Amino acid sequence: MSATSKPPGDGRIAVLASRVGADEKRLFDALERRGVPFDHVDTRGQWFLAGQRDLPWSLVLNREIGQARATYAARCLTSAGVEVLNSADATEVCGDKWRTTLALRAAAVPTPRTALGLTPQAALDALESLGYPAIVKPLVGSWGRLVVRLPDRAAAEGVFEYVAALPGPQSHLTYVQELIDKPGRDIRAIVVGGQVLGAVHRTGESWRTNVALGARARPCEATPEITKLSLDAAAAVGTDIAGVDLIEDRDGRLLVLEVNHRVEFSGFQSAFGDRVDVADRIVEHLRERAQR
Repeated sequence: MSATSKPPGDGRIAVLASRVGADEKRLFDALERRGVPFDHVDTRGQWFLAGQRDLPWSLVLNREIGQARATYAARCLTSAGVEVLNSADATEVCGDKWRTTLALRAAAVPTPRTALGLTPQAALDALESLGYPAIVKPLVGSWGRLVVRLPDRAAAEGVFEYVAALPGPQSHLTYVQELIDKPGRDIRAIVVGGQVLGAVHRTGESWRTNVALGARARPCEATPEITKLSLDAAAAVGTDIAGVDLIEDRDGRLLVLEVNHRVEFSGFQSAFGDRVDVADRIVEHLRERAQR
């Protein structure tokens, strides 16, 4: 779908997604069950005219998997007077791990000690302060990809030598973080409209416990502490709909790792079954926002 001149304000909702996975199909089904008129907009064919104000949607759910397209689409829609969930600002912050860390710190949300080296060599020096073991993560990325454990300086030197050879100055910005000695699991909580729908423990054979890497999700009690941290983290980055990743250290202290603006919830949904319908709760939140 390209730029359009349909009459604005007809109450339709758009779902931006170039990749339609299980979660998007659940969302489409929930919209249809509730009789909500919607358009699936494949961002690969979408374009916007500068200054355009006559888009046909009153609200847009941004499920675009590509960070650059998700951000620019949200900016274009916002400039056209269309409300986007999550907002362009939230999408930008959540899509950048360093900006997420800064937002969490500014809101006094506990998070692992983290540093940003403006060059790989600077990051190596930063690790002397953070200590080993540590991890290095790409500023933009998901599913645990390209996250590398650094047991000592020798390992860091080898990884950073490769990073320094990558093209482009942005690829040389190096995000390093202390490695938390977690009890073989982490926690994913889902927040929609200021409410925590629930939480799961994610466990796996790898130290990276991402469901995308084969980790298993099991229901976890959403304790008052998990609930508060999840809500505080979602608010810190400005998200209405979020997946908040938390980690426990060996003393049981909870820390927030990151906040996902395009939350994937298949693992969560499988763990909870019929007890929670994430797609339905998201659609209900969209309806409430559209009626404001």
